[in-house]
Amino acid sequence: MNVGTASSDTLIAGRALSLWVLTDGKIGDDVQCLAVAAALATDFEKRVIAPRWPWHWLAPWGPMDPYDAPHKQASPIAPPYPDLLIASGRRAIPYARAVKRASGGKTFVVIMKDPRIATRHADLIWAPAHDRLTGANVFSTLTSPHGLAAKIAEARGNSAQAIAKLPRPMLGVVLGGPSGGAHFNARATADLTQKILNAKKDFASLAVIASRRTPAGLLRTIGEAVAGPDVMVWDGAGDNPYIDILANASALIVTADSHNMMSEAVATGAAIYAWRPPGLVRKLAWFVDQLEALGAVRPLDGNVKTFAAAPIDATAEIVAEIKRQMERGRAKRWLFNEGD
Repeated sequence: MNVGTASSDTLIAGRALSLWVLTDGKIGDDVQCLAVAAALATDFEKRVIAPRWPWHWLAPWGPMDPYDAPHKQASPIAPPYPDLLIASGRRAIPYARAVKRASGGKTFVVIMKDPRIATRHADLIWAPAHDRLTGANVFSTLTSPHGLAAKIAEARGNSAQAIAKLPRPMLGVVLGGPSGGAHFNARATADLTQKILNAKKDFASLAVIASRRTPAGLLRTIGEAVAGPDVMVWDGAGDNPYIDILANASALIVTADSHNMMSEAVATGAAIYAWRPPGLVRKLAWFVDQLEALGAVRPLDGNVKTFAAAPIDATAEIVAEIKRQMERGRAKRWLFNEGD
């Protein structure tokens, strides 16, 4: 499948870069990989793998599903092989290793997030700083890539009707859900609901949006508590107003259970308030601590006021590192007369 939105192509030996994105289709992996890919190439292919049991269980350490071997016509990694492969998710790792071998080492392999195997199996690994992954070929940033900058800018000038009609200033609420140790029990739900109600008093309108992981009971409780004029609670029907909320909120309350959600929020330049659910894993707590130390985020423990915050977006930094390492790899091959 060919997809892509970049305005210009990265060139390899005078031609456009060929690129695959390889995941098992999980939204969190896709968001990161597609954002980086779109910044590198106008045309790239998204290839989705679905290994059978027991191969999906053996990943990332075991071999790929032999049913998907590269020489088979229906294989998701059938040649011709690309210049660059961006992979994410443990099930994709055996396939990325297979492409590296089958291409004779010519495909530059980038793995997004900790692959949970030796780092030597990739040419470059991007991992969020909270993973504390180290290695000569490891590159880390505090926030994750997402590619929302252009969409946010567009939504500020032409937002969806449901958001455009809300008076300003608008408070946005972005809800996650149980993840790792984080939980949203009755006590946590009551705490978050009350804090949203307290914050709502200082804003002309409120927009609430849930993620795929948001418990129905949490959304229902908050929706009933905040109901009234100039309030929009998205229940999943119709167009998703997520980008429009990010683009137009003067302040955002975000549950801190998702690295991607927090990374996207701090790219807006809005005042961000993080609510930490009980049981939040240590590495995500550390991540929020760093954002608070930078002044990009404040804890949701009192009144919610707008404040100036410089947008944080690691996407361009990650793309630049991939380009640098690819060029370095090409130069090394040339020195040893391996060619392109």
